[in-house]
Amino acid sequence: MTALRVIPWLFTIALLLGSAVGQETFRIAIGVDPDTLDPQQSTTTTVDNIMDYVVEGLVTIDANGRTQPALATSWTTSDDGLTLDVELRQGVTFHDGTPFTSAEVVWTFERLLDPDVRNPRRGPIAAIESVEATGEHAVRFNLSEPAPYLVGALSMTTNVILPPSIVDVEGNSYENITHLVGTGPYRFVERALGENVVVERFDGYWGEMPYYEQVVFQVVPEATTRQSLVLAGQVDLAILPPTSDIPALEANPRTEVVLGPSNRTIFIAINNDDPALDDPRVRQALNYAVDKEAIIQGILFGAAEPMDAPMADSLFGYEEVGMYPYDPERARELLAEAGIEEGELELDFMAPTGRYVQDFPAAQAIANFLREVGIDTQVRTMDWPTYVGTMLEPPESNTTQLHLLGWAPSYMDSAQQMEQFQSGQHPPNGLATSFYENPEVDALIDEAARELDPDRRASLYGEAGRQIWEDAPWIFLWVQSFPMVHSAEVTNIGGFPNEKFDAIYARPAD
Repeated sequence: MTALRVIPWLFTIALLLGSAVGQETFRIAIGVDPDTLDPQQSTTTTVDNIMDYVVEGLVTIDANGRTQPALATSWTTSDDGLTLDVELRQGVTFHDGTPFTSAEVVWTFERLLDPDVRNPRRGPIAAIESVEATGEHAVRFNLSEPAPYLVGALSMTTNVILPPSIVDVEGNSYENITHLVGTGPYRFVERALGENVVVERFDGYWGEMPYYEQVVFQVVPEATTRQSLVLAGQVDLAILPPTSDIPALEANPRTEVVLGPSNRTIFIAINNDDPALDDPRVRQALNYAVDKEAIIQGILFGAAEPMDAPMADSLFGYEEVGMYPYDPERARELLAEAGIEEGELELDFMAPTGRYVQDFPAAQAIANFLREVGIDTQVRTMDWPTYVGTMLEPPESNTTQLHLLGWAPSYMDSAQQMEQFQSGQHPPNGLATSFYENPEVDALIDEAARELDPDRRASLYGEAGRQIWEDAPWIFLWVQSFPMVHSAEVTNIGGFPNEKFDAIYARPAD
């Protein structure tokens, strides 16, 4: 315990000495404090990104979004789509010395599917009926129905493989993991709540060994502070710097900017279960009231594209629907048709700080646009763990009306995006925090999830998207890019299309 407690002190000294320990420690400034370090309970890409240093799944994705082997080396789906046979990598060891075999895969998926263990992102694996070992390094997934998206879904950080011995680690239980044990290139060392997470290189890693001995993820909610730490040489990489400063950062010889790809849709989740918001005309009015393009140019400085469908165009199944243009007159007309007089509607609106590109400033601008059409609202914010807990309250106790959120599927398929519009994914079962419900949309999404013909499957998602757009369960905003800034003294940093930063193999620049 003494050795672990000295690490924050060493980190402070590292900040003071600057590059003196630059060859030993790589420092990343992130915007939010993790709400969990249990992969099964994770809801947030940034938190997933931290855990990806420590844990691994059966498959992963590459920089182009294509599925690649990880702890699995190959897989075969039966002609009827009801079984998936997977060959496992040999010679892999967990950080606690446990050999990686089929037994760990079976145990992991039994826990993932256990209804008594919280899993907000269980939807993509819900078709799995059982997982059985067919050899020491082979498993079979038995499915209740075809799931053509399943292999891609196995790349989600939620579905990484853990050893059963993890429940015996101090602070862990079967229901909740706080101290990670995985097979990844780094092992978990410690977490200081609200401050940082520390990982160290695992010398027994089966794959390519990373350069840096230690990585520290420092929690820095303010974008300007994250940027300042890079400029001062106190961190090597910061995600989501102020977009207004990107041109200056690009011109600075001491820094490099990466505009990472993203499939993240940014939206205002409207509580469709709230009596003030259950009329689609009211929700459509909210969409017409907001000048998305003005916010993109004036606050995000072009780091986004307005949504023209309820998903990003990089996902399989995308079909352009159109846009809700800025039309405050139409917004007022729709409110009047719904029987709401100007000034009568008061809405609670919450937004995070530091989670998305210019999130809180954008929310303040949105509130101003709503006030211009006679909707009274003020924006409030809170730390990320509290924010997540608030929006994930079940419908009977959920008091949110509007909250800003981003959704980035972990794999490049509409299947996970459409979870946001499935009635079965309302909290506490999932993350569909708008509480939207349309039986026709449910049926289309369910049919698409089972459809083995890709053209038919894409058509079903397109049809569902058109109906969702009409029902307006969200204020549809934009698909953001994912800016990062890093010191010019380091290299080999990029981004994945599911909005994760790619820095495990960062190293000093030549």
